[in-house]
Amino acid sequence: MTGRHGGLPAPKPQRADLRVGRLTKAHGLKGALKVELYTDDPDLRFEKGATVSLQVPTDSPWFGQQLVVKELRFYNAQPVVFFEGIDDRTVAEGLARAILWVEHDPTERPQEDDAWFDHQLVGLDVKRDDQVVGQLVRVDHLPAQDLLAVATSAGDEVLVPFVKQFVPEVNPDEGFVRITPPGGLFEDVEDESE
Repeated sequence: MTGRHGGLPAPKPQRADLRVGRLTKAHGLKGALKVELYTDDPDLRFEKGATVSLQVPTDSPWFGQQLVVKELRFYNAQPVVFFEGIDDRTVAEGLARAILWVEHDPTERPQEDDAWFDHQLVGLDVKRDDQVVGQLVRVDHLPAQDLLAVATSAGDEVLVPFVKQFVPEVNPDEGFVRITPPGGLFEDVEDESE
């Protein structure tokens, strides 16, 4: 997200924080906002009294601010959040497009087996067989599936579908993910490095 009035791009919070949503637009007249959820557990992340940090452009009056959740409701399956102190539509409209982050307890684990938080994966070595082919720099969350963005030593970025068939082993404790990518995905990169 970049500033509309010459402000610097919105800096991301610390690496261990979790991105839990993005405010899309005001809803109604009483300060509610529609929210695009980036969490599997909205009841926990948006429980009454939860504090969220805002990622907004540096020239926004909301830069560096936090909000306290008053309530999360669903209207026609669309999540809508109310915050303490945001009581009218005009104020709420100023928060549209803000990304919401929560502080993450490093001992917390995802609820499912074979699930990781993004910050647990970013920075890991990516191995093909026993050879390191790059470093995991980002996880892209798409509607169909997640993709691992791998920066290669040749300076390229390769996207690997984050499915068991292509990523059979994820080992954050030892600092790597093992991939078995489909044919042609890394061959061009290997040819360039030779």
